Amino acid sequence: MSTINKLKNRLADVNALTAAVAIMDWDQQTYMPRGGADARAEHVGILSRMAHELFTADETRQLLETAVVETHDDSDEAALLRVTQRELDIQTKIPGDMVEEKSKLAAVAHEKWMEARTKNDFASFAPYLERMFDLSRQEAEFLGYKEHIYDALLDLYEEGATMAEARQMFDTLKGPNLRLIKDIKENGAKVDDSALYGEWDVEKQRTFTEMLVREIGFDMDRGRQDQAPHPFCTGWSIGDIRLTTRYKPYLGSAIFGSLHEAGHGMYEQGSPKAWDRTLLAGGASLGLHESQSRTWENIVGRSLPFWKRFLPDLQRTFPSLASFDTASWYRVINKVEPSFIRVEADEVTYNMHVLIRFELECDLLTRDLAVKDLPEAWNAKYQEYLGITPPTDSDGCLQDVHWSQGSIGYFPTYSMGNLLSYQIWNTLREDLGDTDSLMEKGDFKPILHWLQKHVYSQGRKYTPKDLVKRVTGKPIGAEDYLVGLEKKYREIYEI
Repeated sequence: MSTINKLKNRLADVNALTAAVAIMDWDQQTYMPRGGADARAEHVGILSRMAHELFTADETRQLLETAVVETHDDSDEAALLRVTQRELDIQTKIPGDMVEEKSKLAAVAHEKWMEARTKNDFASFAPYLERMFDLSRQEAEFLGYKEHIYDALLDLYEEGATMAEARQMFDTLKGPNLRLIKDIKENGAKVDDSALYGEWDVEKQRTFTEMLVREIGFDMDRGRQDQAPHPFCTGWSIGDIRLTTRYKPYLGSAIFGSLHEAGHGMYEQGSPKAWDRTLLAGGASLGLHESQSRTWENIVGRSLPFWKRFLPDLQRTFPSLASFDTASWYRVINKVEPSFIRVEADEVTYNMHVLIRFELECDLLTRDLAVKDLPEAWNAKYQEYLGITPPTDSDGCLQDVHWSQGSIGYFPTYSMGNLLSYQIWNTLREDLGDTDSLMEKGDFKPILHWLQKHVYSQGRKYTPKDLVKRVTGKPIGAEDYLVGLEKKYREIYEI
């Protein structure tokens, strides 16, 4: 057996262990009885440690070093070795006992977070959050960084990205976004979206949202949708991708949450079969992944032609919406108004939600902010940037699942995804032409096939920055996003 095949077999063993952890995590967030949390924490901690030990063992590195010598630079196998080298360099810097502790803590902290959010009791969650930030600081020190502690953690999600780059991105977005928000508030035509609030039959929402994700191209023979407290997408092979959504008194929550997670899911399903269950499968980075969830949620799902196709279906499902025509519905689902919940925020205010979390993460990591003072700091930033103050911590600093799971350094990738969604879409539209007509007819195949060819099928073969240049011809930038946002919302609000 060749060295590269020996390495692939070893990586397959690691993948099986990490898949088991992913399945347990999905189950914990969907169906696990709450009494199973302690045992689940032990299980995921042990399996995570075992996967870490197997991956970082001397034999893995020896196989990798030999395979590199034997492999051509331009092959898929060379790309696999590059990604494996990066992951091995990261994982060998982190002690196995820390991996186990963080995995256990994440399982327990998730339960404590859900309970605290339900009871609006930040104090009960604070000790777990404090420990999670302690571990993240230690992790960053083990990984190493040149300028800022945040660099080490952000790089885990967006290869090569730094705190300074994230700050520059937000500096570019902040002024234009806030000016547009202000202009809409002061000069825009009024939009009444009260019809979207009320009690909506959960089973009807489930049926409708599953129809939507199937119609845009999510393969239900290789995936499914379930319910979770915080929507997410996960999976352990291209043949088994799991979406989740949630059903709330705001009808748009399930609709746009499902479209968002389906964007992630179709990216995962689009990986080449030959790469399944290897490190090459899946998205090149969290920013690119988010670009696809935002594409299907916002550029497609909040477009006028999309609802020319699907509004009649929605009205048959919920007859109380019969008074809407597509133009009025389009305005309602694109209402711009500062709000408390990030995942339900409109396109224009969304980046402010992410900026707030980015700034708080940086301050928590550097200890410029104590965990006990997080609720006050959170509320102050919401007042500063959006002019609103969350009435409870459940609507404030307890709303996101990320910190309980140890995903610290993750949030900037959401805004990177916003920028890339428009940048990639504009390239797609240049190639395909009249995408509006396609969506109005419900023909999403050309759009999906273009994305599969240029983005999804590339997996992690290229670095994120390289893939963006290959697809769009230029590095990530804000121009496409800002121009698109201004055009869309000035037309909607007649300003």
